[in-house]
Amino acid sequence: MKTLLREIAITLVLAIVIFLILQVTVQSFIIVGSSMQPNFQEGERLLINKVVYKFRQPERGEVIIFHPPTSQQADYIKRIIGLPGESVEIKEGKVYIHKEDGNVEQLVEPYITELAMRDFRGDKIPENEYFVLGDNRNNSNDSRNFGPVSREGIIGRAWLSIWPPGEWGVIPAYSPG
Repeated sequence: MKTLLREIAITLVLAIVIFLILQVTVQSFIIVGSSMQPNFQEGERLLINKVVYKFRQPERGEVIIFHPPTSQQADYIKRIIGLPGESVEIKEGKVYIHKEDGNVEQLVEPYITELAMRDFRGDKIPENEYFVLGDNRNNSNDSRNFGPVSREGIIGRAWLSIWPPGEWGVIPAYSPG
């Protein structure tokens, strides 16, 4: 009887520890809206890696979940396009990155199916901030409207699609350029 109680106690402690570790490292997220179509659909469920950016900087092409900088609305999902020190320009539907050294790079974006209809030219992105765009460029509330996203506002990187079953899999990060 003593052994059984000890095994139950150990099992409960392990379950609580695993639960707490998962709460700190992973979060579920449900896609709302069409700003990331065609790559993410309304109602799709994702798992978010909440610890990756504790070990490294966010990178261009990664899909992130963040607190919107302008309100207390639901969290947003967008793709990182511009990094600190750069500026972003959209001209004739194509995205250009103006680097700190003066070079200009056109992004190669295989995840886009429709080019942006309006041109845009942003200011230099401040330190610890990121310029984000939705993949559905013509139907997205993103950095063109509310400005760069602070690193502190980033919850994590979209990591795994878990619903619907046909969409299950690791979410790729692109290195456009």
